[in-house]
Amino acid sequence: MDVNVELPVVVIGAGPVGLAAAAELAERGMEPLVLEAGAAPGASVRQWGHVRLFSPWGWLTDPAAERLLARSGWTAPDSEACPTGAEWVADYLAPLAAALGNRVRTGVRVVGVTRRGRDRVVDAGRDSEPLIVRTDGGERITARAVVDASGTWTTANPLGGDGLPAIGELQAGRRVRAAAIPDLSDPGERARYGGRHVVVAGSGHSALTALAGLAALAREVPGTRVSWVLRRSGFGQVFGGGDADQLPARGALGVRASEAVQAGLVEPVFGFRTERVEQVEGGPMVLISDEGHKIDDVDEVLVLTGFRPELGWLSEVRTELDARLQAPVRLAPLIDPNVHSCGTVYPHGAAELGHPEPGFYLAGMKSYGRAPTFLARTGYEQVRSIADALTGDHEAAARVELVLSETGVCGGAGLFDATGSTAGTESGSGCCGPAVPVEDPVGGASSS
Repeated sequence: MDVNVELPVVVIGAGPVGLAAAAELAERGMEPLVLEAGAAPGASVRQWGHVRLFSPWGWLTDPAAERLLARSGWTAPDSEACPTGAEWVADYLAPLAAALGNRVRTGVRVVGVTRRGRDRVVDAGRDSEPLIVRTDGGERITARAVVDASGTWTTANPLGGDGLPAIGELQAGRRVRAAAIPDLSDPGERARYGGRHVVVAGSGHSALTALAGLAALAREVPGTRVSWVLRRSGFGQVFGGGDADQLPARGALGVRASEAVQAGLVEPVFGFRTERVEQVEGGPMVLISDEGHKIDDVDEVLVLTGFRPELGWLSEVRTELDARLQAPVRLAPLIDPNVHSCGTVYPHGAAELGHPEPGFYLAGMKSYGRAPTFLARTGYEQVRSIADALTGDHEAAARVELVLSETGVCGGAGLFDATGSTAGTESGSGCCGPAVPVEDPVGGASSS
């Protein structure tokens, strides 16, 4: 018997997956408490609100959340339309948070999770004592269980090719921007990048989105130069499946980026692993690789190399993470990019997302660790399974189904999508598409 059954389940993060977790828990009679570090629900999504998602609305809402919203008169958007991040917030995430009411608290940063009266070394009482969630305001919140859906948006990978910031990267300040796709519909952003030498680092969908937009800018503004830094030795399958992609916007983005390269608007630089950023005050920067190669006269750098999980404040709970991906060990083989270039995400739920710490789960983009791809629909199925497990319905928790879209690059269901990992999400691959219709040559207006 769970002696802590009357306590809330604390959900960390009020993004798409965190809010879905709260809806799933509430529908099953449990009391969720969502803690969001940002000033508003969907805080990370708001930061890439100008970007249009690849997935249509039918893939971006959780079933339990829909049922909760329906009671307040909410009308579901067109299931076939692809929203921008801002529309996802305004038409779904903000109303969902409002429907959950005081179960969602914003401006509360979690700084630690532990077991009451026990550090991670102590065995006794770990299956009976509640979890404690500590906040930056000094609160100690007692919890029946904890679902960490805090995402990875705030911990972007650096420019440095060895996983650490390149020497001089941090000193370059705003001239080296991490996880930022310019909104080139904004006059200030156009002025910042137009007529200048811009380097884009990364090989996922976030990078492709930035490249497509900058290529369009280069057509319009003389002197705009775009270099594309890739650590890999060639393009490989970076442009995706084109017309064969079951998410048309995703396929079209790859085509547009490829055309930009063929037109000479984007200059690829292969096998370049940045070791150092040198700059003269008030002058251009120089990027230097670990082999001594240089990219000169650089004005701006956009670092779109993916994300990593923040694990420091989980030091007192017993997590079991894969040594490479920092994802749960039972999930890691299903998402390992060393094996899956665009393969299949197999159905997974509470069994793969749990840890030796009773009642503690990773969900959403954070559950993928350093793996570069994630899908909102994957996260919704994750938290549905976790909610069933917490009610004791282990049969339902194990009955996990997940149908994803093919990328058109290889057989099976594709991993790439949209959560603000660029986002997406959702993002690594990122999760974004152009914020204008994909057939529009200007595009790329600037993500799990």
